[in-house]
Amino acid sequence: MNPKRLSLGLLFSAVVFCAGAVFAQDDSTPASTPEEREAFYTQTIEHRVQDILKVLALKDAAKASRVHDVIILQYRSLRARDAAIVAKLKESGNTNADMAARSSMARSLSKPLHEWFISVLALDLTPEQVDAVKDQMTYNKVKVTFDAYCNIVPNLTDADKAKIKELLIVAREEAMDGGSAGEKSAVFQKFKDQINEYLNANGHDVAKAYKDWEAKQPVQQADARSATPAPAPAK
Repeated sequence: MNPKRLSLGLLFSAVVFCAGAVFAQDDSTPASTPEEREAFYTQTIEHRVQDILKVLALKDAAKASRVHDVIILQYRSLRARDAAIVAKLKESGNTNADMAARSSMARSLSKPLHEWFISVLALDLTPEQVDAVKDQMTYNKVKVTFDAYCNIVPNLTDADKAKIKELLIVAREEAMDGGSAGEKSAVFQKFKDQINEYLNANGHDVAKAYKDWEAKQPVQQADARSATPAPAPAK
């Protein structure tokens, strides 16, 4: 067996140990008992991974199984990381630590998990397929956000577009380690702020562009409705 595959088991165990073997629970989970919450979480991440595998469309069943297992384990490792942070804060009596302190702890614990995850995916997937996994884990926000900038901000140069894409890819790399959709969105928002600063410093007015684009939406929607053929009258 490849040593990289073995190393995650040790890494995952270390994270769980730091968490006191207590997993953080998702507030949105409708279940009430620990067993029900765990079953709901297992079902949730299984659905996520199946969606990723559909995009990858791997023909080799053994490869698909390995990729499935490593993504599942990454989700569980990130969950254990979050529990480790909560446990550490409780231990220090600092449960109300500010976001900067929490983010610092998250980055420290995330780095080895992130590096391992990417390196093991690369054993079975091409770079393009690894990127597809990253996109699926971050709700395809690189493409969605890039397309939005191209649609909203007029007269973007090739250099502008390259910079936008560059920053969004960095955002994706960080957002992959987010423990929730909200955390992932917050990471992308941080980088969108950087993109806006860049564009404003290079001859664009992002706020005005958005306001102008927003003003056009009712008109465009009305035009789309008027272009839709009316249903034939009942006979």
